[in-house]
Amino acid sequence: MKVHLSILCICLLMCACQSELQSDRTAKPKQAAQEKADYAIVIHGGAGTILKKNMTAQREQEYLAKLNEALDAGETILQEGGDAADAVVAAIHLMEDSPLFNAGKGAVFSNQGKNELDASIMRGSDQNAGAVGGITNVKHPISAARAVLENSDHVLLTGAGAELFARDAGLEIVDPSYFYTERRWNSLQRILEEEKTKKKEIAELSENKLGTVGCVALDKAGNIVAGTSTGGMTNKRYGRFGDVPIIGAGTYADNATCGVSCTGHGEYFIRYAVAHDVSARMAYLDEGIEEAADHVVNTKLVEKKGSGGLIAIDQYGNVAMPFNSAGMYRGYAKPGERVVKIYED
Repeated sequence: MKVHLSILCICLLMCACQSELQSDRTAKPKQAAQEKADYAIVIHGGAGTILKKNMTAQREQEYLAKLNEALDAGETILQEGGDAADAVVAAIHLMEDSPLFNAGKGAVFSNQGKNELDASIMRGSDQNAGAVGGITNVKHPISAARAVLENSDHVLLTGAGAELFARDAGLEIVDPSYFYTERRWNSLQRILEEEKTKKKEIAELSENKLGTVGCVALDKAGNIVAGTSTGGMTNKRYGRFGDVPIIGAGTYADNATCGVSCTGHGEYFIRYAVAHDVSARMAYLDEGIEEAADHVVNTKLVEKKGSGGLIAIDQYGNVAMPFNSAGMYRGYAKPGERVVKIYED
């Protein structure tokens, strides 16, 4: 009798566990299959203390025009059936060439008065990636990152080695003075002046931590590519790198989930693997892209006191552009649809 009772108890327990598991499965159903957009592209030009009251009408139009120009460059490639990587690089080139953004020509200065540039790119098809950090003479850092992806066994190259690799790869090399802009130089001088009377940590103004450009694209073949480029943080010291050249922190792509490019105070994006975290929430919690991205930026980062934002595209062409700062230069395009914005509204 005791044996029978034991067997009965075990059976009841197994049934209860099976019922609980079934309940868990039905409590959060899998994301329903969606209709895929023919293609999609999303860009950002940095996040930070971007307030309409501080922006002249002319400068606002310059930003909007450049964002639209970058979208045009990438979207044209996607419309013609081109590769997502080509679209990402084309869009980022336009922003690297503009002094409006903290990347390439508009890069900020380090404490030593140098422009030190970082970039990364990742393919969602095979999770291969390339990145460069601390380069000073490559006109288009995103192209250097792509060269690492396509022509190197490594993922991240930095400093003089990365510059030599870029030269050997036939990329355009410029004198470091090419990156000088009076606006960025004056920003450094203001911070250096503040350091004389204030603590270093408050002298580094928040808007000087959040500038970056990025692009994510989904092509007609269903491949997702994400890329990011930056001049880093104004007044940075000691060879500091932020999140941009660190795969999983500032850039990530997986065809099964999404592609992500981040902009913000890089130390926080590194600590919490922000770009990868969006993809992981989609894979493990079955969240949609907007839910996953919003949670990471507006819940997790906010709780950790991290500021910034990100752009993302999923396998269906759905777009997310959350940020927790005052503004973020951003926009996206897909067939018959385009949005370009700066402020929170």
